[in-house]
Amino acid sequence: AEQSDWQGHRGARGLMPEKTVPAFLEALKYPVKTLELDVVISRDSQVVVSHEPWMSHHICQTMEEEPVTEEQEDSLILFQLPYQIIQRYDCGGRGNEGFPEQQALSVAKPTLRAVVEAVRAYCNTNERKMPDFNIEIKSRPEWDGVKTPEPSTFARLVLQEVQNLDIAGRTCIQSFDMRSLQAVHRQAPEITTALLVANPGGVESNLEDLGYVPEIYSPYYKLVSANVVDTVHEKGMRIIPWTVNEVEEMETLIEMGVDGIIT
Repeated sequence: AEQSDWQGHRGARGLMPEKTVPAFLEALKYPVKTLELDVVISRDSQVVVSHEPWMSHHICQTMEEEPVTEEQEDSLILFQLPYQIIQRYDCGGRGNEGFPEQQALSVAKPTLRAVVEAVRAYCNTNERKMPDFNIEIKSRPEWDGVKTPEPSTFARLVLQEVQNLDIAGRTCIQSFDMRSLQAVHRQAPEITTALLVANPGGVESNLEDLGYVPEIYSPYYKLVSANVVDTVHEKGMRIIPWTVNEVEEMETLIEMGVDGIIT
């Protein structure tokens, strides 16, 4: 397991508010090689780190410090809000009932730039090797133009920021949306990409739909069998399943020969 790519899912959300600067810095205290994070786009084209393209009623509160309700989510879409408004919403102070050990902290959704700059500063101060970044483009056909930009614009904005931050060589871009991966592959074929898979369709047919062979194949961990691992390796890809949180499951997968895990 020495070579295994251990990826911190949403930073270290078991310990800190998900996908915030403190969570990513917390993850760096562990032998994590890669930080996994999702990005969406704000109205002013900022690349914002967030799991959903809206303010989640599970973790966010309004500017009046009231919990966001499920009904309010539709009026709090990040693609319709400029970043200076987004950063006024607290998405950590309430804590997270699913993660009792998580420390509640008043904290806003950060930009990708803020995360990378904080990580770089932390690594310099602590003489730690810079991690890799596994950045998920959160897009779906039904969100186009409403909750997120259409795929080629989304890909362009993310790639531009990755270049500006000088992390292209240590970045993987992943998505469940084949359109977004195809756009990334068209615009920057040198960037590592990962196909996220939740369907039981099989490796062959997924690659056929995608139209090219990405560097990484990332299926839901319960879809992984020794046979899947072999097929992925035969195609010259690495296999990094998501999201594995039990030690026993990790050991089983590592025995099957996976190249890393998102946890």
